[in-house]
Amino acid sequence: MKKVNVEINGKKVIKDIPDHTLLSVFLRDILNLTGTHVGCDTSQCGACVVFADGKSIKSCTAFAADVNGSKITTIEGLAKNGKMHPMQEAFKKLHGLQCGFCTPGMVMSAVDLLQNNKNPSDTEIREWLEGNICRCTGYQNIVAAVKEAASKM
Repeated sequence: MKKVNVEINGKKVIKDIPDHTLLSVFLRDILNLTGTHVGCDTSQCGACVVFADGKSIKSCTAFAADVNGSKITTIEGLAKNGKMHPMQEAFKKLHGLQCGFCTPGMVMSAVDLLQNNKNPSDTEIREWLEGNICRCTGYQNIVAAVKEAASKM
């Protein structure tokens, strides 16, 4: 067992967990933060992206013990005071989702992109998001949503 002491979405969390617990399992199964989706368990699909100390990581291949002492933000932590984050608003407005399975990871990755590049081109958006798989949308509305959010952030 390992004691994990983290801040998740602004709240301190201290839990004893098995050493081998994946961050995605810790978030979903132990803390019931089910917005972080697990699609592949191999770091291929990107549905599990969260922020660890402000940088995007794929939580299905990170051990919870390895983020001990970190600040974690999940899709649930993007909204503030009941108001959606500009990226969430843009995905909703421009229908950058269909089934919604990839959406949490896609939104988190897109926010990370705009933290690094305030005005990305369509090509830069597509390249940044290549680690996130969407089987429904064809990506065009996702690219449009990222550009919309960039104009508001």
